[in-house]
Amino acid sequence: MIAYVVESAGGPFRAVEVPTPQPASNQVLVQICASGVNPLDTKIRAGAGGHAKQPLPAVLGLDMAGVVAAVGADVTEFRPGDEVFGMVGGVGGLQGTLAEFVLADGALLARKPNTLTMRQSAALPLVTITAWEGLVDRAAVHAGQTVLVHAGAGGVGYAAIQIALARGAKVFTTVSADKRAIVEALGAIAIDRYAAVDDYVAEHTGGEGFDIVYDTLGGAVLDASFAAVKRYTGHVVSCLGWGTHLLATLSFRAATYSGVFTLLPLLSGVGRAHHGQILQSAAELAEQGQLKPLLADEQFGKNDIARAYDAVANGSKGKVVLEL
Repeated sequence: MIAYVVESAGGPFRAVEVPTPQPASNQVLVQICASGVNPLDTKIRAGAGGHAKQPLPAVLGLDMAGVVAAVGADVTEFRPGDEVFGMVGGVGGLQGTLAEFVLADGALLARKPNTLTMRQSAALPLVTITAWEGLVDRAAVHAGQTVLVHAGAGGVGYAAIQIALARGAKVFTTVSADKRAIVEALGAIAIDRYAAVDDYVAEHTGGEGFDIVYDTLGGAVLDASFAAVKRYTGHVVSCLGWGTHLLATLSFRAATYSGVFTLLPLLSGVGRAHHGQILQSAAELAEQGQLKPLLADEQFGKNDIARAYDAVANGSKGKVVLEL
């Protein structure tokens, strides 16, 4: 098979011919139709993203959608010909999805939503799992709650808005002015990203704070989240807790905090089945018309890999996917 390898930090993608792997017990060989590109992928290519534990040279790419080519012993959930999607590699020394085939732990996979294309499905795994772990697993979002999602037009934020709405919450989100219409089309209430925390907490919650605040940016935004959450019962979730933070703000509100590290099951091997379960639930939401990705306008193929990665590194509007 052909795989696309980055050999050094910031280096080009080189097409190389390597043996097609064969599935062992509990593994699934997937022919890749589309490979999603995440900001983390671009950091790994640049020689950064040390937490992903993916030394170069490597085949990059976490997300994919494709067709099952073969299954190993003990795999009963999938058979050749099934269309699947998942976050299956590209970290922890695992082969990524920039290749004709990938050997995946069957626990990480789910059937592709019937209502979405391969391109759309490949855009979902990482961002959807990250949003779900924060809102559902950590914060137990439910009907009647108020949820603030920071950067709602970003990959995780866009998924988080839809998951929270599907569970009956009232959703607010911070966005820049040029992306306001994107989140309002989903049914979220837009808040200017530069607005003062005290002002939007007063306007939208009467000064009480939001039941759940999902920080997707880290840094000062996480500190702002501590100030925006409801006293006593509020919960802050962050998938990007970089920086030095003053926890006293949260403590004085008697609220709680959870961190999300989506890569942990891939890196540790523990908890992988839950990723597959999340994606199965996500597929059901997609088929009910309650979950879809925000795709970049431009489409990319196998001859555009470097350009696609550069687009993400430069802050693309919408998810970039390579159709292989």
